[in-house]
Amino acid sequence: MSPVIDLNADLGEGFGRWRLTEDEQLLTVVTSANIACGFHAGDAATMRRVCEQAVEHGVRIGAQVSYRDLAGFGRRAMDVPADELAAEVAYQIGALEVFARAAGAGVSYVKPHGALYNRVVHDEEQAGAVVDGVLLAGALPVLGLPGSRFLEIAGKAGLPVVAEAFADRAYTDEGTLVPRTREGSVIADPTAVAERSLRLAARGEVTSLDGRLIAVRARSLCLHGDTPGAVELAREIRLRLERTGVEVAAFA
Repeated sequence: MSPVIDLNADLGEGFGRWRLTEDEQLLTVVTSANIACGFHAGDAATMRRVCEQAVEHGVRIGAQVSYRDLAGFGRRAMDVPADELAAEVAYQIGALEVFARAAGAGVSYVKPHGALYNRVVHDEEQAGAVVDGVLLAGALPVLGLPGSRFLEIAGKAGLPVVAEAFADRAYTDEGTLVPRTREGSVIADPTAVAERSLRLAARGEVTSLDGRLIAVRARSLCLHGDTPGAVELAREIRLRLERTGVEVAAFA
């Protein structure tokens, strides 16, 4: 059977008149949209607009939940009590659900963003809090890093889990994402990103920043909407995948 991969992107990352991501163009390419829910980016009007556009293009809507950190774009380390974090995760999902339903769909899955995403790879308490928040909002599928505590705890709680890989981010030898503070952590060359994407989708492997071959088995492939040239990268990824027999389809 031919490989099947979902292509997801972080969208709705704007606030007021400021827009970071080229939402409408990316929605013509991706199959799942991780929409910012107001804590690291996004506002009510932006969430509504992107939900409507996602439904128009037949793209699945996902809630990208974050620490409450607009100033730091959700990429700063924070310590939030577990009960508070669970409530804030549920709050973000619920806010997006209103606009998703108004557009004729619903929230199909949940994915943590930035510092929260990286924290729940190893931090059992924070991972459990995110899972509790998802359960409060409804037993939705969750996206996360393969082998993470987050996916482990979510699976034990009965949530559908979806492992994802990253087309435009470098990996450590341990299979985690290289911190953005390190040179080479973000990959923006279209050829390199497309080749990595094909290798991840077809063979489930990638070369780390330090040259080690590591296994990354994933059902979804992420492209960050704020990566330079994201639209062109997304188009090149999808074209390369489909030309080589990889089906691009949503997981949810």
